[in-house]
Formats: sequence, C-alpha cells, structure tokens
Amino acid sequence: MNHKILVFVVLLALVAAACAMPAQSGRSLKAPAGEQASEIEQPQVDTTESEPDAEPSEPDPTQTAEPEAPAESTEGGSERAPTPTPLVPLNEILSGGPPPDGIPPIDAPKFVTVEAAGEWLVDREPVVAVELKGAAKAYPLQIMTWHEIVNDEFGDRYVSVTYCPLCNTALVFDREVNGTIYDFGTSGRLYNSALVMYDRQTESWWSQVMGKAIVGELTGTQLAFVPSAIVSWGDFKATHPDGKVLSRETGHRRPYGANPYAQYDSPGNRPFLFRGEIDERLDAMERVVGVEFDDEAKAYAFSMLAEERVVADTVGGREVVVFYYPGTASALDQERIAESRDIGAAAVFDPVLDGRQLTFGVDEEDGVGGTPSIVDDETGSTWNVLGEATSGPLAGEALTPIVHGNHFWFAWAAFNPETAIFEAG
Repeated sequence: MNHKILVFVVLLALVAAACAMPAQSGRSLKAPAGEQASEIEQPQVDTTESEPDAEPSEPDPTQTAEPEAPAESTEGGSERAPTPTPLVPLNEILSGGPPPDGIPPIDAPKFVTVEAAGEWLVDREPVVAVELKGAAKAYPLQIMTWHEIVNDEFGDRYVSVTYCPLCNTALVFDREVNGTIYDFGTSGRLYNSALVMYDRQTESWWSQVMGKAIVGELTGTQLAFVPSAIVSWGDFKATHPDGKVLSRETGHRRPYGANPYAQYDSPGNRPFLFRGEIDERLDAMERVVGVEFDDEAKAYAFSMLAEERVVADTVGGREVVVFYYPGTASALDQERIAESRDIGAAAVFDPVLDGRQLTFGVDEEDGVGGTPSIVDDETGSTWNVLGEATSGPLAGEALTPIVHGNHFWFAWAAFNPETAIFEAG
C-alpha cells in the first residue's frame, strides 16, 4: 500500500469517527426480512442520550462483512412470505465504516434567509439547488457532506435531498410512494462506492444512485427523481434572492465548511471501496453530467463542457440542452471548501419554451467577470446556469429543468455500463 492510499484510509477512519451520532448510532439496523442479522450487525456504541456536541465513538472503517442472502422463515409456526430477491449481489454491498445513521440525516431541517446564510457562505461554494411548488431552497454541500440526507417538505410534496461525497451524487427524490411517506437514513453501507439508504418504515435498503430499493420488503420499488443541480451559492442567491437555505443549526456539532475528503477528487485517484472495473474512457474522478431517457444514457464530461459552455443534444429521442458556467468550487478538493479549485457547474434543460424551440450559443462580447454569457439565437436573451433568462426579451422566463446527475465518471459508468460519451465537434 503506497503512502497516498494509506493516508486516505486513515482519513476515512477519522471521517467515520467524526460522523458517528451518539443518540442513534447504537441501533443495529435489522437485516431486511429473513437475513442473518448477526452477519450484518453494525458496530455497537453507547446508546445513552447525549448532547449534540458529545464526542462520538469510532466505528471501524475497514469492516466489510458481507450480508447473507435473505431467506424464507417462519414466525409463530406460520409461514411468512419469502423476502424478495435482492436486485444486486449482497456481497457487493460493503460496509463503509459508520453504523446505521452514524452519518446522521437531518429529519427536521431548519432554514435561514439568503441574507443570513451570506454570513457563512462565500459565492463560489457549491449548493444543491431545488425548486418545487413555487419555493426555492439551497442545501450547501458544506452541510450535506456531513449528513448526506435531508428529509424535507415543499408544501404537500415530501422529498429527500441526498448527497454522496464518494461519488459526488446529489440526487433528490419524492419520498411518497403509493400514499406512504418514507423517511430515509444512512445504512452505513455502500454499493459501487455509493450511498445505500434505508427507509425507517420497512428497513429496506435503497441505492441512492438508482433511487430504487435493492434489498428488503420494498425491493424493486422506484422513487421519482426531482430535478436539482449543484451550483454556486452566488448563482443561487442571484436567481432566488427570496429563497431559503439549509441552516447550520442541525442539532449536531460538525466543522461545517471543512472538507473531510481533502483531495479525494484529484485526477488519478482510485474511488473508495469500489471493487468494479474502472471504465478507462475517462478519468475515474472526472465529473460528468449524466442524462438517461428510454434506456439511453449519455455522459457529458465537465472538461468538455468547460470548453463548449453549451451543448444541444438528443437522448432517448428527447432534445436537451446542457449549460455550463465556471465559478463553482469543488466540495472535495482542499481542506476548506471555499478554498477549493473551480470545477464549474452544469445543468440540463428542455430547450422548448412555451412551445417555441430555442437554440443556444455563447456571446463572447457579453458576460460578467470575463465569462461569456449563454444566449439564445432567437431573441438574444441571456441565460444563467439555472436556466433563467436574466436579460433580454425573455428576462424572467425559465426553462424546464431535466433530471440529471453530476456524478464522478466511475460511478456513472458503473451504474450505466452502456453509456455513451458526448463528443464535441
């Protein structure tokens, strides 16, 4: 093991320790119906109620016990329906270190105004932007990195906002399925290095990247994705000055603003606890915009987007347009997120507005801070990374966002092995 890998393993141990939550991490997440609980029981810690800033116990980040397959069982002498067959091999679901909810989700999120959040966020810091039911909210990655899941509400819509730093996957789901509202937590396990969630109602395990239950009673159940984007705080507040921002008052003491995964996204790095084959068409840690329609998946590399700035394409028979703007910091580079390198931000939209097809390009003579603006050819209106026209005849209009991911390439390719890669020119 070279020194770089060793340092990273030690770092992950420290992260696991920092993320453990004393009030909940003592629970042993039951294996979904019929599994041998003794084989997947997570490390035990003191379950005594404690203050949010109490020192957590340290789980073992090297634990990779493999759960046994669900089995039929009887209870009280009567037969119970067999557990659905898992969607993925159980020996590929690995322990990431922390116990269930050791990385504590936020179940009762508090929000502050844009003005208040400006006291601790700098313009280039990344946030997950979600607009739903007439409300816009920002979930700073300086908070999401330490919690990974926020169970939230937008009026009568119940959502889970999720972020897995190991795969850079920021995905939002509608957590109401067939009339049942599910609350999600962190299982402490990883599949293809990505977050495995569990629901507290049935304790089924869910792949965050797939948005689907992969083990347990609800196996095969699909959550509906909600459009979202990782953008800079500056872009969010300019677009949504009346928006709300996830508060640092989470009930937990964490060094918000610090990055526990320093230099994790450096080119050439090997993803943590990933046992699959790396698709060598791109660097494993290259960020890509991933889009999928009708079983066609396509990836747009950030390195390409930084050159092209705007890309029009068709995926699964559906026309899409991808916008890219520089000015967003990586959450996984330097020890302080605000000091990390600029990796930019990208988002995907339907290019049709009110029945009118728009085409987009870059105006080299228009822009802010030396960055040329994205404009539409039809009216000359200027558009920002969140798909809103900021000037021109269409000012105030907004394109319809399309569900997409900003995954690391290794993760997108692992879950979409037949993916195409868009090539400019």
